[in-house]
Amino acid sequence: MAEGIKDKVAIIGMGCTRFGEAWDKSADDLMIESSMECMEDAGLEKKDIDAAWWGCCFPMGGLSGLPLSMLLKLPFIPVTHVENFCATGTEALRAASYAVAAGVYDIALAIGVEKCKDTGYGGLPDFGGMMGGTSRWDMPNATAPGLFAIMATSYFAKYGLSPEEGKRTLAKIAVKSHHNGTLNPKAHMRREITVDEAMNAPIVAWPLGLYDCCGVSDGSAAAIVVRAEDAKKYRPDPVYIKSFNIAISSGEEKMYTDWDYAHVETTVRAAAKAYKEAGITNPRKEISMMETHDCFSITELTEYEDLGISPRGRAKEDVDAGFFNLDGQIPNQPDGGLKCFGHPIGASGLRMIYEMYKQLQGKAGPRQIKNPKIGLTHNMGGFPPMNVIGISILGL
Repeated sequence: MAEGIKDKVAIIGMGCTRFGEAWDKSADDLMIESSMECMEDAGLEKKDIDAAWWGCCFPMGGLSGLPLSMLLKLPFIPVTHVENFCATGTEALRAASYAVAAGVYDIALAIGVEKCKDTGYGGLPDFGGMMGGTSRWDMPNATAPGLFAIMATSYFAKYGLSPEEGKRTLAKIAVKSHHNGTLNPKAHMRREITVDEAMNAPIVAWPLGLYDCCGVSDGSAAAIVVRAEDAKKYRPDPVYIKSFNIAISSGEEKMYTDWDYAHVETTVRAAAKAYKEAGITNPRKEISMMETHDCFSITELTEYEDLGISPRGRAKEDVDAGFFNLDGQIPNQPDGGLKCFGHPIGASGLRMIYEMYKQLQGKAGPRQIKNPKIGLTHNMGGFPPMNVIGISILGL
């Protein structure tokens, strides 16, 4: 019988660059910065690493492990490139953790990086064209804001929210993340906004306005893992992995008309497996904090329900009550989230885990949550009808 990964692996070091428009830095510069912080945090040197996994969606130097190995001058060890859309960083750490849990390696490095600004990647790309125009990506002229805007209107219609009510709920989510971002020196966007500003901002794809959409960022994050029984040899406050789960949509949502376009089924399935592996039976009571995939404010709203935190159709009530605010019952996006920390695609999963790591150690500064025990991260790559979901659960 499969046992899962709960409490078999611990994170003993992490690093993260500031996210933003890093015109003065290359992807190499960013990876060096995050990996050096990570190794210093763990008290290790390059010679101590047995294997590495690196994630990047728009890879430099091809799809091999060579870019990271040559950059860091790693000592003739296995280095593997991974890519899984916006779950790429989570995928890199999952692979490193599984290898350590299996007893194949003692110490493994995971790193994610993206230089979105240098690729010319913008907020309105033609995804059908980017993916080669094959039949399974049959979405001519589709854009991310457009596809998630459909989710917003579908959610409003299903649960009886007027356009005013729906947009105000989304605005409150954006305001919360902007506030948290002001407390984070590594965040890309660090400015408070008001609900009125968010509601009256220029429309990108109705009902999603400017402040409902995350930006395009550069950045890198890294982690080092060891077996749980060895963790306290390296530091007194390691963070233990309770679950990793990756789930991939089969495309069923896109093929049938009975899907409501108001939730992401892959998240529901991935969360159930992650909770089972971690031994969580009541996530609303047991989760201390979250970092979820807020590429758009509507994504975050539906994730509250898909992750089993808010009852179906009632996430608005929790938003109105401040349930997910920094001083609420389950703070979400304490570091500002994709919305304000930024979203360099290959690095985002590890950036989320970096925040949980710092929070669990009590080292998050002015945004520190009181006595967190369990943190959850959630990535979503792709779109509501077909996607990649990555979930991690971490704890002490």
